[in-house]
Amino acid sequence: MSSSDQVLIFDTTLRDGEQSPGISLNASEKLEIAQQLARLGVDVIEAGFPIASPGDFEAVQTIAQQVEGPIICGLARAQPADIARAGEALADAARPRIHTFISTSDIHIEHQMRNTRDDVLKGTEAAVSQAKAIVDDVQFSPMDATRSDPAFTAKVLQIAIECGATTINIPDTVGYATPDEYGRFLTTLYELTPGLRDVVVSVHCHDDLGLAVANSLAGVIAGARQVEGAINGIGERAGNTSLEEFVMLLDTRADALGLHTKVVTTEIARTSRMISRLTGYPVQPNKAIVGRNAFSHESGIHQDGVLKNPSTFEIMDPRKVGLDDSNQIVLGKLSGRAALRDALEKMGYQLSGDQLVAAFKRFKVIADRKKQVTAMDLEALVTDDLRTIGGASFELVDFEVQSTSAEDPHSTVTITLPDGTERKGDGTGDGTVDSVFAAINQAAGVEARLREYRVEAVSGGQDSLGHVSVVVELGDVGDALRSQIPGVIAGGRTIGQGNAVDTDVISASAQAYLRGLAAALRAAEVGQEATAEPMR
Repeated sequence: MSSSDQVLIFDTTLRDGEQSPGISLNASEKLEIAQQLARLGVDVIEAGFPIASPGDFEAVQTIAQQVEGPIICGLARAQPADIARAGEALADAARPRIHTFISTSDIHIEHQMRNTRDDVLKGTEAAVSQAKAIVDDVQFSPMDATRSDPAFTAKVLQIAIECGATTINIPDTVGYATPDEYGRFLTTLYELTPGLRDVVVSVHCHDDLGLAVANSLAGVIAGARQVEGAINGIGERAGNTSLEEFVMLLDTRADALGLHTKVVTTEIARTSRMISRLTGYPVQPNKAIVGRNAFSHESGIHQDGVLKNPSTFEIMDPRKVGLDDSNQIVLGKLSGRAALRDALEKMGYQLSGDQLVAAFKRFKVIADRKKQVTAMDLEALVTDDLRTIGGASFELVDFEVQSTSAEDPHSTVTITLPDGTERKGDGTGDGTVDSVFAAINQAAGVEARLREYRVEAVSGGQDSLGHVSVVVELGDVGDALRSQIPGVIAGGRTIGQGNAVDTDVISASAQAYLRGLAAALRAAEVGQEATAEPMR
C-alpha cells in the first residue's frame, strides 16, 4: 500500500519519548499531551505500554476514553498477558490499535530472549493472532530489524501479515543504519515478503548517529507510508525521529517529494513548547523548526536579505509552524473572564467552569505583575493549572527567605500536606533555592535531594514568567506523612519530576519541588513500580 501520497504520522512521544532519562509523566499530563497531539492532527497516538505499570495502564485507558480523532495505540510484547492488558486499556477507544513486537536479530534472540528463530516464528503467529481477536487494527514490529537477517525477517513478517497484521513497522532500534542501507533493507523486504505491499509499512528510526530523520525519509522513498517519532525528537538514548522536522521536510520539499501529511503545522510550535514544559526537556536553541534560533538572523548580510525578502534566507514562513509574534500579545490586567475564555478557546483549550475559575485567578495574579500577558504565558499558566498529581499532593502556602553576603541563606516555608494539615519548616542551604528545598523537606518530614534543576524564561522581557523543572530523589518518609499514604514504601528511593511557572523564580522552584515530591511519593506507593521493559 505505497501508492498513496499521504504519509501517516505515528506519534510515540507518550511511549518511547517518555523513556528519556528523567521524564516521568502522570496520567493527567499524558492526557493533556494527547489532546494537543489530536489538535496537531497526528494519525496515531501510541499512548503507552499498558502492562508496564498501573500508571501506564490508567494513562492509556484515559486517553482511549477521552481523546477523539487519532487511532489510539497500546504497546505489548509478544506475550499473552501483555496483549490482553493492552486490549483492556483500549476497550473504550473509538479506533484502537495493538502494537506487538518481538526481536528478530540473532544477537537479541541469543543474548536477550535466549531462545531460537523457531520460537520467534511461533511467538509472532501467537501474538498477532491473539491481538487480531481483540482489535481489527494490529501493528507488528520485528525489534532490531536493521541488524536482522533479511530472509528470516521476511518470513516473520509474512506470518504476521497472514495472521492479520494491518501495519508492519521496520524499526532501526539502535540507530545503526545509514539512509542508503535502510532504504535498500526495505526494498529487500518488499521483494522477499509477498504480502508486504498489501499492508501499511511503517518506519521507526532512532537518532544514535543523528540520522533518524534522514533514515525515515529513505524509508518513505522506498515505499513506507507511516513514520514514527516524537515531538522534539525525545526518546530512548539519543532520541527518535523528530516529527516536526520530518513533517516540515515533506511540506517544504513537496516539490521534490510529492508527499504530504495531514498535520496542522501551525500547531507545531505550541506542541513543542508543551512537551518541553511537561517533560522538563528544554529545546536546544539551534534545533531545526522549533529552536529559538531557527528563524533568527545575526549576520548583517542575512538580516539585509530577510528585510528585503524573507525567502532570501528563510526556506519556510515561521507562521507556518505557529510562530507569529504579531499575535502574541493578547491580554492585560483589565481583561475579564470572558476575554480569557475566548483567548483560550482560540488556542484550543476547552476548560470546565472550575478550571476556568482557577485559571482566571492565576491570570489576575500574573497580570498584576506583568504589563502584557502573551499567548505563551497563557499556555504556560493553563498547562501548569491543568497539571495535577494523582495521590499525594502538597500546596505552597507561604515562604520567606533571608540572605546576606556574610551568611548562608535561610528560608522558612509553610506548606499543606495531602490531608490538608499545615506544616512549617526551616532550612539553610548553599544558595536561596537550596535553602527553600531544605525547609520543604523539614516541613514535609522527608529525606529528599535534588537531582536536576532547570529554569528558563517562558517569554521575553524583564517580567517574563520563569519555568522551573526539577527531578527529586525521595529517600525516607516520616511517620506523619506515611500515615496519610498507607501504601508508601518506607526507606525506598524513588524519583519524581516537578514543573511550575511563576514570575517569581523562587516561588516557581518551591512549587516545582513540591510537585516532584508528590510524584516521587506516587511512584513509591505499592504497586506503582514498573513491571515490564518496553521496546527500545
